[in-house]
Amino acid sequence: MADEQVANRVYFSLGSNIEAEKNLPAAVRQLQAFGNVAATSTVYETLPVGFADQPNFLNAAALLETPHTLAEILDVVVPAVERSLARVRDPAHPDGPRTIDLDVLLFNDVITRTERHTLPDPDILKHAFVAVPLAELDPSFLHPVTHETLATIAARLPIAAGDMRPRTDVRLA
Repeated sequence: MADEQVANRVYFSLGSNIEAEKNLPAAVRQLQAFGNVAATSTVYETLPVGFADQPNFLNAAALLETPHTLAEILDVVVPAVERSLARVRDPAHPDGPRTIDLDVLLFNDVITRTERHTLPDPDILKHAFVAVPLAELDPSFLHPVTHETLATIAARLPIAAGDMRPRTDVRLA
C-alpha cells in the first residue's frame, strides 16, 4: 500500500496596489505550483492602512493544500512568489505600495510565534480586509486561539462605508 501524503492547509492573505488586477491572479497561479489552490475569495478594494498616501489595495485570500511544511512555505514559497512579482520592501515605508503581499494567516491549526511570524496571524482579529476574505474560504474553521469560527470573527469587525467593496471584475482562478 502506497504512503499517502497528508496535505497541509495554508490560508493566505493576498494584497496589491501596483497592477493589482494582474498581480493577484498571477500570485494564485504561482501558488498552484506548490500544491492545490482549493479555494479563493472574492477580491475586495480597500483603503490603505498605515501609509495613506497611496492607491487603494486589492485584497483577497486563498487556500492552498500542499505537502510543504510551514518552514518551506515561509522560507521558500512566499519569497519565491513575491520575488517573481517584483515585490520591493521599502524599510522607510513598510506599509507602502507593493506589487504583491503574500501573508500566511493560518497553517492547519498551528499556534506558533517566532521572531518573524506569528500564527495564527494577529491581523485576522484586527482587520476586516483580512478576516472577510478569509472567512469566505472556510467560514466554520475554528480560530486556533479564540475558538471562534472565521465567520464570527469577520462578522464582528467593523467596515465603514467605502472602506471595502467587492471587485467582481477581478477573478483569481
